[in-house]
Amino acid sequence: MRRREWQWAVALVVFMAATLCTAQTTEKTTAKESEAEFLNRTAWWREAKFGMFIHWGLYAVPADSTDLQAKKGAGEWYMFNKQVQVKDYEKLAGQFNPVKFDARTWIKTAKQTGMKYLIITTKHHDGFCLYDTRLTDYCVTKATPWKHNPMKDLAAECRSQGIKLCFYYSIMDWHHPDYLPRRPWDKRPEDGANLDRYLDEYMKGQLSELLRNYGPIGILWWDGAWEHTAQELHSHDVNSFVRSLQPAILINPLNKLPEDYMMVERAIPTNGFPGGRPWETDMTINDTWGYAKNDMNWKSAKTLARQLIDVVSKGGNYVLNVGPTADGLFPEAINERLAQIGAWMRINGESIYGTTGSPFRKLSFDGRCTAKGDTLYLEVFNWPPGGLVIRDLLTPVRSARALEGGEELATEVEEQDGFKVLHIRKPPRFDPIATVVKLELAGPPRVAESNLALEAGPLPAPQEFYEAPKIGLTESKLAAEAKTKGTYVLPAVYAEIHGRAAMYDFWWPEQDYIGYWTDPGDSVSWLINVARTGRYRVEISYACLAVNAGSRFRVDLGKGAEVSGTVKATQPGKDFVAAGTSTDFRTDTLGELTLSPGLQTLSVRITALAHGNAMNLHEVRLTPVH
Repeated sequence: MRRREWQWAVALVVFMAATLCTAQTTEKTTAKESEAEFLNRTAWWREAKFGMFIHWGLYAVPADSTDLQAKKGAGEWYMFNKQVQVKDYEKLAGQFNPVKFDARTWIKTAKQTGMKYLIITTKHHDGFCLYDTRLTDYCVTKATPWKHNPMKDLAAECRSQGIKLCFYYSIMDWHHPDYLPRRPWDKRPEDGANLDRYLDEYMKGQLSELLRNYGPIGILWWDGAWEHTAQELHSHDVNSFVRSLQPAILINPLNKLPEDYMMVERAIPTNGFPGGRPWETDMTINDTWGYAKNDMNWKSAKTLARQLIDVVSKGGNYVLNVGPTADGLFPEAINERLAQIGAWMRINGESIYGTTGSPFRKLSFDGRCTAKGDTLYLEVFNWPPGGLVIRDLLTPVRSARALEGGEELATEVEEQDGFKVLHIRKPPRFDPIATVVKLELAGPPRVAESNLALEAGPLPAPQEFYEAPKIGLTESKLAAEAKTKGTYVLPAVYAEIHGRAAMYDFWWPEQDYIGYWTDPGDSVSWLINVARTGRYRVEISYACLAVNAGSRFRVDLGKGAEVSGTVKATQPGKDFVAAGTSTDFRTDTLGELTLSPGLQTLSVRITALAHGNAMNLHEVRLTPVH
């Protein structure tokens, strides 16, 4: 897919910084669309929840995910990893002859797994086009012995089997002579190369082919934009062109504009995306996106299915990647896992499709919760020895039953500390992935407000990573200190975002923030549960580019209880693409506030916007003053 972790670290920091700068002067291409129109256009995507990603191309021929030092990388980055010259990489096309490709089988597999849409690489960073194009001979129908257009077959099968077809397209192109910058090891001269010509003639020409010749396309999935700003990529113009061809299409944010939804690569945010912004997680089944015969580190079906449940419980979509072989087959290890996920989905799919995220912030069992109208679905990973207990649910329960087998489950309600606590009997069958209990309620689910409030002490890490060690504050000294001192740590990931522009984003787990804060009417807030009256020191952590510094803000509890401050530059005088600028957080002490017992709402508001983005707000911390 995208970038090797150790190489895109620097690149993506630059991307985030550039995006921060871009957000000062740009608005969404779809800004004139009403909320009702947006919901209608994205309804199929929000209903689907589960999709398949396919990374397929010439890199499937060597099927090697290592670099020149034999270090682990990504299969689809073979050209980059091995520093292959363009003319030498082109020779792989003569070996690409996937005669075992069968579009019907691919789409049938996706459908039987429970997936509702498919995203496929039409052109990855290596520049090879996996469809018939008049703009280059470097494509599957002209440069390979196969001389076949798989996109035509996939489009027909998607229509036949009811799967939404979506296209991935890389802006970055290591093959095209006009794309700049070149790789350091690329020996071709840059004289005469013209990025604008590449964008306006070649890229838009190819987008026209893809969006005119294959019927309705659900998503245009951009990639490879991190080397340039939105202005340099003509992103507004290009996205408008795309919508002129396919008005209903969804566009991801990876050409430097917010567009229709956020996406996360191989990560699952702890609390979804605050503010209700649509989002998806894109996940690999092993460690790479394109097929690599030296990557057999397969995740289990249980892990993958639980990731799907986790993402959906947080309001997101889950897209699982498949890397076919050069023969055109899904590896058998992948088929086995997809079959197991599909078996679970056939029984429990109603707890996934068309649901919204959990109304609970804290659950009293090991599992997740999804919601649909007056129904809650409890996806239980491990049944508690003492029985399933549901706390903080205020809406009466009419019935409880297991989706597998359909048995009615006995329930009992008791009073504990002034709240009704629901007990649910264990069903006769238990699924090793998750046993789903369907709760029919007397109305929309209402949850005790205290369930949604943050307590003093440590919080979960901002992100849950499945391929790398968990990084965050959970076991840190800061967390231990916060618990001991009764400090309230209010991170970006747990904030409620109010307004039209500000949104949650992150670079790495401990570097998340609320940015794109270009509208002074936007604000963020946290609900906290205060144990006792006390005086607290207020500290705020944020990042700000030198060109944006100077906005004024206040932190308040309402009724005149507030402290205020002025946003200072994180790294004064540095260029906006300097590594680390957008997440190089500083901490300012603003003063003190008195907190009263009970539930309190603490807000951060902009009182005067200086220059574009107010700040990248990382965290507010309330420390008792003894």
